[in-house]
Amino acid sequence: MDSALSDPHNGSAETGSPANGTTRPPSTPEGIALAYGSLLLMALLPIFFGALRSVRCARGKNASDMPETITSRDAARFPIIASCTLLGLYLFFKIFSQEYINLLLSMYFFVLGILALSHTISPFMNKFFPANFPNRQYQLLFTQGSGENKEEIINYEFDTKDLVCLGLSSIVGVWYLLRKHWIANNLFGLAFSLNGVELLHLNNVSTGCILLGGLFIYDVFWVFGTNVMVTVAKSFEAPIKLVFPQDLLEKGLEADNFAMLGLGDIVIPGIFIALLLRFDISLKKNTHTYFYTSFAAYIFGLGLTICIMHVFKHAQPALLYLVPACIGFPVLVALAKGEVTEMFRTQRCSQFAQHYPLMALDLPRTQPTGTGEPARAAGGPQPLCSRPSAPRCRWESKLQ
Repeated sequence: MDSALSDPHNGSAETGSPANGTTRPPSTPEGIALAYGSLLLMALLPIFFGALRSVRCARGKNASDMPETITSRDAARFPIIASCTLLGLYLFFKIFSQEYINLLLSMYFFVLGILALSHTISPFMNKFFPANFPNRQYQLLFTQGSGENKEEIINYEFDTKDLVCLGLSSIVGVWYLLRKHWIANNLFGLAFSLNGVELLHLNNVSTGCILLGGLFIYDVFWVFGTNVMVTVAKSFEAPIKLVFPQDLLEKGLEADNFAMLGLGDIVIPGIFIALLLRFDISLKKNTHTYFYTSFAAYIFGLGLTICIMHVFKHAQPALLYLVPACIGFPVLVALAKGEVTEMFRTQRCSQFAQHYPLMALDLPRTQPTGTGEPARAAGGPQPLCSRPSAPRCRWESKLQ
């Protein structure tokens, strides 16, 4: 779910007057500047590092980290699905008790947050383990059927280091579940954002334009046309937004007057920026022109959102400013360089082999086993599931 950048005088915790009837003191200019500067920085971190990790993900051979490819059909349907979900949540909050809904959602995001944070910190934590650390390998395997008809549903490999990361993430999860502290919320939110940018791949720029264009309309309608977006964002006690207190200087870590930024305003432009980084690499010119251009466009768009919101004192749909910037700036660069045709050229995608749906382009050839199924090469990646996967595009294969 996407969310608008909140009004600087209407933080996520500010749903009414305090219980004693007094009004909340206005935020200081220093507090507002610190809050929105911090939100801008927190938004940039998962986009930058998620884009870099998306390249390694496309190159990698770990089946469990295989990116999900978004096609043009998926992109066209996404705003409709998001609208139905948003409206459904709004009606739930109006009909049922907010307390019980948030309790259920908290448990759901508690599990997802631990897994996302563990995956996020794993590459960094590996640098801190000593060389003689007893790292044992484990495998989680679920199959269906028996004999020749046995079919793998899940085949996930992990080690002791992964379990350590999972334990550390669980501490943050318990902290969030018990206290709902804004720092724990942001740790989960950053993990969700980075994983989204890393693992959600657009198959071409045209698909990215369809997705961003559709969500542009979605964001503007639900923020300016109704109060649904802002109401759900303030009622939804789950790490689906980044928050930062505007009264941090006055109250410290117990501050409660929050400014917020929805994760959709990070992940949606982020996967488009990551696509342009992979496009840069596919050109083999040793430059990252389109990536840096779109990254600067994101900074410009989010900064413009904050400025307009501060002037008009009203929540703003961030995608209203981010989408034209993130699409327009790279297209202008492509026009100047004469590479528009190459950027928007329909990519020729090839389906994965039936028995190797994940990372098939990276696998060596296999030899028949005599049982009707090909043998897996030694050391090759294992499939996560046996269903045919989405196509992988030419840009991705160029990264090999």
